[in-house]
Amino acid sequence: MTFKPISQAIDIEEVRHLSKLTGDCLEQKEKRDKELEAIIKGEDDRLLLVIGPCSSDNEAAVLEYAKRLSALQEKVKDRIFMVMRVYTAKPRTNGDGYKGMMHQPHIGEAPSLINGIKAVRNLHYRVITETGLTTADEMLYPENLSLVEDLVSYIAIGARSVENQQHRFVASGIDVPTGMKNPTSGNLSVMFNGVYAAQNKQSFLFNSQEVETSGNPLAHVILRGAVTEAGKYQPNYYYDNLVDTINQYEKMGLQNPFIIIDTNHDNSGKQYLEQIRIIRQTLINKAWNPKINQVVRGFMIESYLEDGRQDEARVFGQSITDPCLGWEKTDALIQEIYRTLGEQNGHS
Repeated sequence: MTFKPISQAIDIEEVRHLSKLTGDCLEQKEKRDKELEAIIKGEDDRLLLVIGPCSSDNEAAVLEYAKRLSALQEKVKDRIFMVMRVYTAKPRTNGDGYKGMMHQPHIGEAPSLINGIKAVRNLHYRVITETGLTTADEMLYPENLSLVEDLVSYIAIGARSVENQQHRFVASGIDVPTGMKNPTSGNLSVMFNGVYAAQNKQSFLFNSQEVETSGNPLAHVILRGAVTEAGKYQPNYYYDNLVDTINQYEKMGLQNPFIIIDTNHDNSGKQYLEQIRIIRQTLINKAWNPKINQVVRGFMIESYLEDGRQDEARVFGQSITDPCLGWEKTDALIQEIYRTLGEQNGHS
């Protein structure tokens, strides 16, 4: 065996105790979780935005962003519900250099998983307790779910994980909305099979125990575009794509049909400014087709303090992974969405 332990076993309960929600903060999270569940079930017609940095690389910058987003959420709360992306295990796609806060709590320093876990929990905890927002994270490593499950209100399963049986089965035991992206090939059947597995009861081996799950009726799809064999980006947020995805939902008889459009990644070709156009076009499609309006009710947006990206962490609040919309454009976009929703529903 080539596996060599380099730290002591982690006491999960001890780590969780360091940043445990209590009192008013816990009540606020539970209230927002119920609101989010109602949105996924179609009982609340507000638009869902899962929004924030591609990767949460810097605690101070993420908290500054969260405070701005919280103030904006208050202004648009009657039409828009926002869950902040606090993605703490997200590395650079090719694995070059940065591997996410979970591995590297301090950029440029050696990896430290134990300190990383504490930093991850502390960041989610501070966003929730200091701003009143609730948070989303990506389940990159299913075995690490227990590290954040009591803090996180939304889980995403990425394009490279959605085909993995363990991710699907673990998703069936999650009790918050779980979005499952289409794979990079764009194969919708793979994604829908993942949602089917997540929505149903499963029995499997997890963290050295045989477990049973009850199924997650809040599992749903995220359309993030694809890449062709020739290496070209192939968006899947267009009108016909949405109709096809809704038809597949109906064909499979899945619970709580809900579609989120990932506005970056292969839908935008990682041209971050395209996120604005993609949202505008989708809102037009929602207004044109009642069925699309009923099912396509969320966007995933990559946004930070500064536009674009950088290779080295020199600019405060600028992404070191995928390029993001800066705050000024984010603020303007959300207020534009708010006005558009009002106009479409006959409100000033």
